[in-house]
Order: sequence, then structure tokens, then C-alpha cells
Amino acid sequence: MKFSEILEKLGDAAASNSLSFNKDNDPEITEVAAVDEATKGALSYIEGAKFASMVSKTSASALILPPDETLQTQAIERDIVWIVTPEPRLLFAKVIALFYHPWRPTPEIHPTAVIHPTAKIGNEVYIGAHVVIQQGVEIGTDVCVHPNVVIYPDVKIGDRTTLHANCSIHERTRIGRDCVIHSGAVIGAEGFGFVPSSTGWVKMEQSGYTVLEDGVEVGCNSAIDRPAVGETRVGRYTKIDNLVQIGHGCQIGAGCALAGQSGMAGGVKLGNGVILAGQSGVANQVKMGDRAIATAQAGVHHDVAPGEMVSASPAVPYKQYLKVSAILNRLPEMYQALKQLQRKLNNGDG
Repeated sequence: MKFSEILEKLGDAAASNSLSFNKDNDPEITEVAAVDEATKGALSYIEGAKFASMVSKTSASALILPPDETLQTQAIERDIVWIVTPEPRLLFAKVIALFYHPWRPTPEIHPTAVIHPTAKIGNEVYIGAHVVIQQGVEIGTDVCVHPNVVIYPDVKIGDRTTLHANCSIHERTRIGRDCVIHSGAVIGAEGFGFVPSSTGWVKMEQSGYTVLEDGVEVGCNSAIDRPAVGETRVGRYTKIDNLVQIGHGCQIGAGCALAGQSGMAGGVKLGNGVILAGQSGVANQVKMGDRAIATAQAGVHHDVAPGEMVSASPAVPYKQYLKVSAILNRLPEMYQALKQLQRKLNNGDG
């Protein structure tokens, strides 16, 4: 489609942004691409000054740029049309949605699916091959259940939710509207509840509920555990990457982002907008306030205040971590200086 057509389809998202293009230079856009891989006919984006050099190298026909007059001038010199926005990556995401639509099957129930007669299935639902839906399950309208999904008894799934192939939804799970559960994820399996005794470990049955509010997405092979009592809850629009562990009884706020291989022990409480970067871990019963951030591989053992960023293991405030890192690089020379000082003291030169 023409660049001008893309802008029309973006509507308000593009209308409020600066634009440099005219009818004599309204290229045909056939694809979206990374700026370093873009060819003629592609639309790409530059996120900031760090990638400024790519404007002079890219073969893209159109760019989404940040508010940087130097970048705009470079684009004009290379006859590349552009649009400016404070959030180029966000606008690029909206452009991708114009070119790519995830595959969605036509509503039907495959003949190999096993559905208990007490299950309630909404309208316009797709249920793929070898799906198992057990007693008391309730599935809303326009839900998509891909092949080999297993849904245990007493599960409720909201409208327009998608369950990808081979995920498992255990008993006492509540999944809201517009959620996405990716392949291999396990929602609502029993938490790690064992009580030590003089004769060994005693199993504590996990009788609670697992609740995913509207708009939650769970990545491949992630696990969200059911608690002994009460509930494990994931707030609306929280996004969970692949290989994430959420322990029993955790309470996760709205709009959080949990990156791959991050993990939470039982009873952790995250406020709204919290970010856990890759391989970070949060210890049992720890609380992290709204918009707090744990950077990659952080080990969080104590409560974190709202808006605070922590790093390292055990985690410390990010600014302190930077100071420690700077000192760490100087340890060899500091050690040599200490050895020289000790020699002087031992020799009576002090």
C-alpha cells in the first residue's frame, strides 16, 4: 500500500505527528523491516540517536523517526519519506499490525475433541484436535482452543481468549477476557506446598484458585501455581514472557512485565507496572511497589519501594550497584596498593 494509505489507516496515531512527504514521493510500501535489513519498499524506524548512522545506510523507502532534526535532514537528503513521533517503536508496532494478522482458525469443534457433557461452550468457539475439556468448564464467546490443550474441571475462560497448542489449564483456574496462553504453559497447577515434619515432608493440598484478569498474556513453558488457600492473581494486561515461574499465592498488579527466566517464590506481591528483567528472582513474601524494576539477574530478598530500581544479588539500589561495579574494576590495583602498604608497615617504614 502507499505510504499515504498507511498514515490514513493509522488515523489519530499518525495525525498528531510531523510529516515530510508529498504526492511526488509517495512510495509503495510492501513490507516492514529492521532498519539494517530494510530494502526498497520497506518501512522501518529509528528509535534514537544511538542508531542515527543507519539513516545514511538503510535502503528503506520510509522511516519512523524520533524528534531529531539531524535525522530528518539526513532522510530528506536520501529521498526517504518519514514521520516523526516521540515513540517510534510504538508507532512501528502499530504499522506491523497493518501488514500481519495472526492466524486464527474458523470456529468449529474438531471431532477428536473430548468435551464433558456438563461443559458450557460459548458461540463462535474453535476447539482443535485432541482437546480435552472436563466437567464444569465454562468457555466464553469467540474463544480459540488449539490442539492438545487440556482443561481440567471447574475452569472458567473469558471471551476472545486464545489457548495455544499443548498448554494445560488446571482446576480452580479463572482466565479473563482477551487473554493469550502460549504453548506449553501450565496455569493453576498445584504450588510447591510441603511442610517439614519429624518423619519427612508432609504434602499441603493446594485448594486455592488461580486468577488471570483480562488481557493477560503468558509465554511458552511458563508456570503459574495454585495456592493452598486463597488465590494466585495476575492483574489485567500484565505480560509474562517464556519460562517464567510464578509461585503459589503471588499477587501481581496490573500492567507488569516479567521477562524470560524470571521467577517469584510464594506469596510475592508486585504493584502495578513492575518490571522483572531476565533471570531475576524474587524471594518468598517480598513486596515490590508500583513501577519498581529488578534488572537482569537481580536477586530480590527485601521489599522494594515504589519506583525504585535494584540490581545484583542480593539486590541493592541501582545507583549503589553502579558505584560497586566501578570499584570492582579497580580491585586488582587496590589490592596491589594494599600489599605495598603492608610491606611498609612490616618493615617499619610507616
